[in-house]
Amino acid sequence: MKIIVDTCIWSLALRRGKANDSEYVKELRELIKEFRVQMIGPIRQEILSGIHSKKQFDDLQKYLKTFPDLPIMTDDYEKAAELFNLCRSKGLQGSNTDFLICSLCIRNNFPLFTMDNDFNLFSQYIPIDLHKIRDI
Repeated sequence: MKIIVDTCIWSLALRRGKANDSEYVKELRELIKEFRVQMIGPIRQEILSGIHSKKQFDDLQKYLKTFPDLPIMTDDYEKAAELFNLCRSKGLQGSNTDFLICSLCIRNNFPLFTMDNDFNLFSQYIPIDLHKIRDI
């Protein structure tokens, strides 16, 4: 089964130094080896945003091309708005991108691998499955 990997995991993995020893990064490496990582356009955009060096941007863009984007449909955006409204009615705030990620996870029955605690809160009201680090 494919797994959508959130921007925060990618950011941690792409940093230099001790971050690469993280259990999250080790799990991402395993998911990549297993060909289970599913990219989406909004996460690709977030990963590539804010990179100062043109060479770094080009290298990262080339690397990320190995992970094709999951197509996003009109229904996904509409579902994301519905999820946004539901969570807001429960006192939870989130970004449009967060709810689009939730919508895509639901439609495709894909878990989400994230460190962002907001998704734990959303999962109280939204039927999303959060991938947990495995003992490998």
